[in-house]
Amino acid sequence: MSAGFFQGKPLSGILPILPKRIVSLVPSQTELLYDLGLEAEIVGITKFCVHPREWFRTKARVGGTKTVSIEKVKSLRPDLILANKEENVKEQIDALSAIAPVWVSVVETLEDALDMILQVGLFTGRKEKARGLVANIQTGFQQLAAKKKEIKTAAYLIWRKPWMAAGAGTFIHSLFPKLGLKNIFMERSRYPQFTLEELRALNPELILLSSEPFPFKEKHAAEIREVIPNAKILLVDGEMFSWYGSRMQLACAYFQNLEL
Repeated sequence: MSAGFFQGKPLSGILPILPKRIVSLVPSQTELLYDLGLEAEIVGITKFCVHPREWFRTKARVGGTKTVSIEKVKSLRPDLILANKEENVKEQIDALSAIAPVWVSVVETLEDALDMILQVGLFTGRKEKARGLVANIQTGFQQLAAKKKEIKTAAYLIWRKPWMAAGAGTFIHSLFPKLGLKNIFMERSRYPQFTLEELRALNPELILLSSEPFPFKEKHAAEIREVIPNAKILLVDGEMFSWYGSRMQLACAYFQNLEL
């Protein structure tokens, strides 16, 4: 089997047989592989692939999402490596492509995420399970849309020192309309930096503080509240907003109960 780099493209014709030894470099996609029933096929994950817990304890770890050990991956003799454009480093993906085919997902919207699930299901021989997951997720978001919501201006913060938020062109941003929210950083792309004074000037009604990648706590909410006292500030589960695999099934129920 020839190695190669395939960004967001179907693998039909590239993989002549179903992969038997898969390394996953993306936490949310690792969980998806578990929910697709690929226990025997997964030989390597990252140190951030914390779900499912049994895989985190038992599967070989190949480093972090941006600090992959090329030699460790090579020693696992994979016939497929799963990566993501945003989460992994291009130079490392290029190096890994000399070992095995590397499929790189590109997920910027909910629709991208659903397509990713279907594609992974297709090239791992779990097409029907993948379709079932997508159907469950679509139903969950339809139920969410049916819940009447007042449109609120909002900001989703991901980092401190410097302050950073989710802007346009991110999966998180694509969820805002589903939740009845308008992103105050919609005119800025990816993960813009800002000051609290800028945030106050934008005057969001709602500020969401994520649990990852920066672990926001109540003390950080208090810090923001001193500058922007009128905004509602919520600590939220970052996995529910940014894990674009099968965890989206849980995310829909989480969003239903979130008092935005």
